[in-house]
Amino acid sequence: MRRRTKPPAAPLPQREGVDPVRVRLPEDRGGAWVTVGDHLRDRFGGAVGGARVAEMLRGGRFVGVDGVVTGEEPYTAGMYLWFHRDFPPEERVPFEIGVVYRDERIVVVDKPHFLATMPRGRHVTETVLARLRRELGLPDVQPAHRLDRLTAGLVLCVVRPEDRGAYQNLFRDRLVRKEYEAVAPYDPAVALPVTVRSRIVKERGVMAAREMPGEPNSESRIELVEHRGGLGRYRLLPTTGQTHQLRVHMNALGLPIQNDPVYPVVREDGPEDFGRPLRLLARRLEFTDPVTGAGMRFESRQRLSGLGHAAEPHI
Repeated sequence: MRRRTKPPAAPLPQREGVDPVRVRLPEDRGGAWVTVGDHLRDRFGGAVGGARVAEMLRGGRFVGVDGVVTGEEPYTAGMYLWFHRDFPPEERVPFEIGVVYRDERIVVVDKPHFLATMPRGRHVTETVLARLRRELGLPDVQPAHRLDRLTAGLVLCVVRPEDRGAYQNLFRDRLVRKEYEAVAPYDPAVALPVTVRSRIVKERGVMAAREMPGEPNSESRIELVEHRGGLGRYRLLPTTGQTHQLRVHMNALGLPIQNDPVYPVVREDGPEDFGRPLRLLARRLEFTDPVTGAGMRFESRQRLSGLGHAAEPHI
């Protein structure tokens, strides 16, 4: 078996808390690329245009282990390159990230509504990852799991790369007890508590996930905590972690979470309304620390302070 060698360290620093993109040049069995520039124009020209790739080359934006790459270098399979993408313009999410717990291995944070966990699409610098790296001075910090951009609450982050796998495996192996809270319509005809099991499918490029016939791949327990004025406060206990799982299951019960822009109806894309957050909060995380063996339990400092009120950001 051929051993995979570890890529060299990036010669470019982070920019605004975001790592440079790493590219490894593939085998060119057809002999399509004479120079490195030929490959880069083919590879990225469709996304940003060949003229933009050429401009980036002229500006020294592509860097290899030996320095700036001009694009005239002979094509060499296996060569590593790094560059920073052009960041999209982003409106700052006007809420701060609260730090619930921090030691030399982990940071548990209170993510506000509207802030993405990881860079993706048009959300790059306005993410938990980028903000924590900038604000806490932790260049290697990485979230161990994802929380929907519109959902507020607890996110476990890992400080050191060598510890990352151990904490990520907790979520992969379903060894973390997660408790959420939601505000949604109250319907006395819906018998609660209930455990919902279904097959959820999320197609790339489609906003809403959907339930389909077949072997269930998701499970959530739904409990009613209180109700008043036609609204209910619910405790949500997911066993699995499918995309939008709790939102899909609440909607399937006829209890769509308040201010959900996707379920039951996808709203048209437009400016963020920071005054109307999704009424969903990741309230608690419990697990056995894979490094120390200690029992860990964390609770969000945010509150769905009353039926019909938004989670209060931790300042």
